[in-house]
Amino acid sequence: MEEKQEKTVKKVKKAKTITNKANKKGRHINKFLNVMRCLIIPPFYLLKPFRFYGNRKVKDGACVYICNHYAMLDPVYAAATTWEAIHFIAKSSLFKAPVVGWAMRNAKAISVNRDGNDARSLLDCFKCLKNNEKVCIFPEGTRNKTEAELLPFHPGAAMMAIKCKAPIVPIVIYNKPKFFRLTHVLIGEPFELTEYYDRKLSEEELAQADECLRQRMLDMKKEHSEYLANKKKNKNKKA
Repeated sequence: MEEKQEKTVKKVKKAKTITNKANKKGRHINKFLNVMRCLIIPPFYLLKPFRFYGNRKVKDGACVYICNHYAMLDPVYAAATTWEAIHFIAKSSLFKAPVVGWAMRNAKAISVNRDGNDARSLLDCFKCLKNNEKVCIFPEGTRNKTEAELLPFHPGAAMMAIKCKAPIVPIVIYNKPKFFRLTHVLIGEPFELTEYYDRKLSEEELAQADECLRQRMLDMKKEHSEYLANKKKNKNKKA
């Protein structure tokens, strides 16, 4: 007696890639992220106004944004500097939240473990940078709720910039964002850690590279403080 074998056709979902395809102009656009820009940035600006200092428009192509972290919507500042896709690196727990997780996945954010030591996440970052796309990381790893200028940096930012030979764009939120108070957002000139390229680096050297990034951001804060002090001094002289 012949046994009838039922053929079951399983629909295998095509795995979503983390990267975005380039359009005809060679730009990598994420339509969902652009919709979110239009929906979130205008009301955010009205509630927590901000002013950019430096090059507001970041040029197209690969780069690693590094930004200090005070509040959940800090990614707005990086998002407002370009219409290209940005892959924001966020802690894995956010991807489990019903609405936030859905938005993260559609914006093609990159999930990372809390300690930042996640090989898969680093590989995703490498893929995006090699694809000439932008990645944004908050090296402090958590929101700064202290009085310190910057928290110690977690490893990762310098490594991905060095491995992919990508420029780094530092964004410094000068003062903690508050409702109806102007926040100064400093955008530094892109720079590269060329002195570390094409070398086998030790953990100590990578830590030095991360400290170099941290010092660059501290210097930006210091320079802006001096600028504001001189501005106030000159204003008082004219009065």
